[in-house]
Amino acid sequence: MKQITLLLSLFLVFSCNQNQKKTVDTIITHATIYTVDKTFSTATAMAISEGKIVAIGTDSEIQNVYESKNTIDAKGKFIYPGLIDAHCHFYGFGLSLQEVDLRGTRSMKEVIARIKAFQKVKKSDFIVGNGWDQNNWVEKQFPTKEELDAEFPDIPVVLNRIDGHAIIVNSKVLKLAGITKDTKAVGGQIEIKNGEPTGILIDNPMDLVFKIIPKPNRKTQIAALVDAEKNMFHYGLTTVNDAGLDPDVIHLIDSLQKVKVLKINVYAMISANQKNIDLYLKKGIYKTNSLDVRSFKLFGDGALGSRGACLHKEYSDMAKQYGALLSSPSELKGIAKQIAASDFQLNSHAIGDSANTVLLKIYKEVLRGKKDRRWKIEHAQIIREQDFDYFKLGIIPSVQPTHATSDMYWAGERLGKERLKNAYAYKKLLQKAGIIALGTDFPVEQVNPMLTFHAAVARKDSKNYPKGGFQIENALSREETLKGMTIWAAYSNFEEKEKGSLEVGKWADFVIFDQDLMKVNEDQIVKILPKATYIKGAKVN
Repeated sequence: MKQITLLLSLFLVFSCNQNQKKTVDTIITHATIYTVDKTFSTATAMAISEGKIVAIGTDSEIQNVYESKNTIDAKGKFIYPGLIDAHCHFYGFGLSLQEVDLRGTRSMKEVIARIKAFQKVKKSDFIVGNGWDQNNWVEKQFPTKEELDAEFPDIPVVLNRIDGHAIIVNSKVLKLAGITKDTKAVGGQIEIKNGEPTGILIDNPMDLVFKIIPKPNRKTQIAALVDAEKNMFHYGLTTVNDAGLDPDVIHLIDSLQKVKVLKINVYAMISANQKNIDLYLKKGIYKTNSLDVRSFKLFGDGALGSRGACLHKEYSDMAKQYGALLSSPSELKGIAKQIAASDFQLNSHAIGDSANTVLLKIYKEVLRGKKDRRWKIEHAQIIREQDFDYFKLGIIPSVQPTHATSDMYWAGERLGKERLKNAYAYKKLLQKAGIIALGTDFPVEQVNPMLTFHAAVARKDSKNYPKGGFQIENALSREETLKGMTIWAAYSNFEEKEKGSLEVGKWADFVIFDQDLMKVNEDQIVKILPKATYIKGAKVN
């Protein structure tokens, strides 16, 4: 009798243990989850604990094994991995929110009006603005300092062009910066007309002005980062690759993340000046659960819109203008060799076909015999036919699809028909490289990643122009585009084992939409906004 009682007790204990469910922090059910795993599979439910995915599968598979006080019924909504912007200026965007917004202006008169409206509120004694683009004006010529001088004779005014590669300043700034007709310009241009500076500076000479702009205090810096993060979460971005940061800002981001003021994941590219290179090659790669500091950002040339992009042949709309490398080939190679000898990644800005040729050749030479370095060409905007094969060598193109749809109105004028064929050639780059990382370059473009998605698959702007798409042969499929904004971007950051897809063991970074990006009508993509954004299993928007 005692044996029967003991066996019965053991059976009951075993049965209870078999039926006992594992408790997790969050369960999501009744969703369409695009995992973006190797087979691009879908699921309907997932379980999350301590910020990571512990299980993913069908509703029954998850609910039979797991339980949670926080069970979310997605009611058929669509879930994707948290979106990654592979090239942006997160901190710079935040600072721009503290300055005059000139994006969308249609004339210098409208620029002046924006500044005056800003001054009524801020009353700044040093005005900085961002986002003007003369290509959108009726008069598509660079402005000059005269209009700024007439309205602001005694207050310094510095206005950054939308691409960040040209500025217009007033005479007060020229005087404070010591810029005259005799000032030498290397790796850029100080525009001179009638024997005097016009107020336009392109690329390297802008540093003469940046040195005199008052540095933002800590309060402004923190406000910039916090304001920028709100915008990221609103649009479903969970990781941002900030393309060019100095150590002070990197340290601030790290500090704010550690005290939970910032939750956004940041992949920081260190500005590749010699001081920063020496510092970080000594310190080594730095990584936390939210911050990854393992790459340098190097500038090869300027931008196409300001004719600073370095071309093999002269601009089609300006004789004897070729743009310029911002450093000599020997200097670029010297930096690349230093970084190649370390574990750090190098990400180089290259827009013009000549700049791309120079940097791709340097990459091939200094990386010979080195495996899995994942060095990137940022923008890879204009490529000669014979240079595409460099991307077969493990070099990753990191591109911004909205650049194509912003520039398409005037890029042909700059380049001519033949060169334009191999510009913004994202499909061709993907075919050579095997992967492609997608970003926006905000605040040059808008933050919204749905504009990126739409521009990549439709090759149209937000107004669905042009019919049939701009150079549609270089459109990406929806699956390729989503991968470029998630797992391929993560891979380009050496982070594919922790994010970029929704798989067991990875961070629960994801975004919820009420429409399916894989199937929604093309013209509706730009109208979609996330219903919720999650980082490490916690809702942030």
